[in-house]
Amino acid sequence: MGGAHRGEGRGRLYVVATPIGNLADITLRALEVLRSVALVLAEDTRSAANLLSHHGIAARTKSLHQHNEAASVAEVLERLAGGQEIALVSEAGTPAISDPGAVIVAAVREAGFDVVPIPGPNAAVAALSASGFAGPFAFVGFLPAKSGARKHALEAWRACPHTLVFYEAPHRIAESIADLAEVLGGGRRVVIARELTKLFESIHACALAEAGDWLAATGIGRPEGFFDMLHAQGVRFSPRAFADHHVFRPQDLPADGAVLMTEKDAVKCLAFAGTDWWAVELDVAPETGFIDWLGARFKR
Repeated sequence: MGGAHRGEGRGRLYVVATPIGNLADITLRALEVLRSVALVLAEDTRSAANLLSHHGIAARTKSLHQHNEAASVAEVLERLAGGQEIALVSEAGTPAISDPGAVIVAAVREAGFDVVPIPGPNAAVAALSASGFAGPFAFVGFLPAKSGARKHALEAWRACPHTLVFYEAPHRIAESIADLAEVLGGGRRVVIARELTKLFESIHACALAEAGDWLAATGIGRPEGFFDMLHAQGVRFSPRAFADHHVFRPQDLPADGAVLMTEKDAVKCLAFAGTDWWAVELDVAPETGFIDWLGARFKR
């Protein structure tokens, strides 16, 4: 399976790309792999369980994240030596791309086991494809959290003639945009892609000098911006829910369906409006403590 060659009785590691929001964005090959492996190493076992359940896959999962990746190497190698096949998935998108996984992949390759990439969704490539920017690009990923270190890192990219691709957390986006404009120049064009493949997807293009005003006008980067997404006049929330997620009881909700959640709330609920329904997943981004959207599924 998968098209790679290996010796009999030796396990292999599959690096599996998973949806960045819309659960339908997964390849047939990825589903085949996830159904067949002995273990799925997941950055977030809850999101992995949701994906597997959505596609009717009963697979064992085990947590593997930035804090335990190095300590997990020995167990992974032992399983592979025993002939097990293992899948590695990140919380969303392609593992080891600004996500955990590179340490495990390097150790597995060094030990002589096959590492098989199962390509699929990637937020950076998806954003780039809709940007209209042509030519070569450089993927930078996340910049340092502190402004001074961030500006220092940007200086190294000032002379780069190619499109630069960054990731950023919602609560730092306004500060990062300001630093980008200061270091790279306010006349440089920027495309800000947010919530890709999800219910509130937005892709906005402007000059860097104008991006700060746009962010302020939309509320992106402030906690209120996330809470406001839940305001839906005339929508009522059902008590139904998927397992392992807390759901507000109907009596806890105001009539207009607006919900204000604490940063500890991880919510998944079904929202009904007329004859249409959609399942909306919410979670707290661990690095920010803000409510973030993980995805949505629609049915008419």
